[in-house]
Amino acid sequence: MENKDCIFCKIIKDEVPCYKIYEDESCFAFLDIAKDYYGHILVIPKKHYENIFDVPIKELNIIMKVVQKISKHLVKNCGFDGVSILNCNGQSAEQSVIHLHFHIIPRKNGDKLRLCPTRDAQNYNLDEICNKIKILD
Repeated sequence: MENKDCIFCKIIKDEVPCYKIYEDESCFAFLDIAKDYYGHILVIPKKHYENIFDVPIKELNIIMKVVQKISKHLVKNCGFDGVSILNCNGQSAEQSVIHLHFHIIPRKNGDKLRLCPTRDAQNYNLDEICNKIKILD
């Protein structure tokens, strides 16, 4: 499956150049050209899935193994202390390219990057929210 208008599909087909970090039969990883964070990597499946909602769980497991492999490599072999792993699904969640992808951002102790939610606490009723969104089997 591919989407001929998708920039990530074009990267996989070598129609658009990239800084490839890793490739196997299922996944492709490359540096994000935004140059916003040092070593910012994108991991994508070679098959075109829009986001986490339409990827089969078996494929998602394969992608996550690659995310883990690259993350371990960054810490064990490249001198980083940790990684931040980000994923956005849908335009309302700020997904900028509509092809499933995971961001791996290498981290160093004391780097002062603030990637996790830092908004001030809101006056939410957690009992109400829990009752609304919990999964009942």
